[in-house]
Amino acid sequence: MALPVQKQLLYWGIAAAVFLMILWSLGHVLLPFVLGGAIAYFLDPVADRLERMGLSRIAATGLITIVGILIFVLMALLVIPTLVSQALQLVNVAPDYAKSITAFLTEKFPSLLDDSSTLRQSISSLGETIQSRGAQLLETALSSVASLLNVVVLLVIVPVVSVYLLLDWDRMVARIDDLLPRDHADTIRNLAREIDATLASFIRGMGTVCLILGTYYAIALMIVGLQFGLVVGFVAGLVTFIPYLGALIGGALAIGLALFQFWGDWISIGLVAGIFVVGQVVEGNILTPKLVGSSVGLHPVWLILALSVFGAAFGFVGMLVAVPVAAAIGVITRFGVAQYKDSLLYRGLSERKKD
Repeated sequence: MALPVQKQLLYWGIAAAVFLMILWSLGHVLLPFVLGGAIAYFLDPVADRLERMGLSRIAATGLITIVGILIFVLMALLVIPTLVSQALQLVNVAPDYAKSITAFLTEKFPSLLDDSSTLRQSISSLGETIQSRGAQLLETALSSVASLLNVVVLLVIVPVVSVYLLLDWDRMVARIDDLLPRDHADTIRNLAREIDATLASFIRGMGTVCLILGTYYAIALMIVGLQFGLVVGFVAGLVTFIPYLGALIGGALAIGLALFQFWGDWISIGLVAGIFVVGQVVEGNILTPKLVGSSVGLHPVWLILALSVFGAAFGFVGMLVAVPVAAAIGVITRFGVAQYKDSLLYRGLSERKKD
């Protein structure tokens, strides 16, 4: 005999509360394992495809690991030092850009920027604030012993966790499936498949889109000659997973920098703007439809809300689990709405008599 609905809700509520408590109290400890799990989930289809091509699971995992190590080494030698260098330079020249803004506004709108103007004082202090805070943040992240230890721990633990999880992924899924309550196993499996389809479309698809667009923006901006093109491309690609936000932030940052660097050279400024226009056209018409699909089930507003709430409550780890949790809540909500529309509460007794 199945448990009453009230008891089922109680048990699932307790499980959710325990999950949130663990996330809140052990978030910093769980970070390497969450990252490792995300990487394993992202790469599981690649391992499955290699298995279908004739490799064993161990051989497939080993091949993926070797390729991943090679990519990491190339990134560490070629990309990361340049990225850090450009980020430091951008922080250091922020006061000069603030002075340029002040000079431009003073020339065009002298009445807005007298010596006692709040706007003038705000702009003059903005660059210095960015420089001091940005330099302090970068120095803390790069030179702090604790931060370095955390980075080392991440660099060691995350690959190990991801390799082990990738190797045992199918067995873990089978073990979890064996633990499902028998009365609701089919329903839970269907919900899990829908959640997996949503995550696969969004995380794997958008992850690939972010990588492609970030690489495109960085290379194209550096070819045009934008001074901080690698940083802008990295930022734009990183936040592309939130629809429209990547192009908005990256485009505003790139065009703003281009105005300072190429003022008067409207062709170069137009090329920078055109790079983001082309990127958006390719993303909207080719990349997102092909790699993500048209029906993901994660509305941009719902995604931003989940990231904001989980980020504020649980920090960086909360932001990492926000997307899977948002996808799960969305699927369960749609399931609940379908159940409600099929119930007497929605249909009423008159509909029941018709049936």
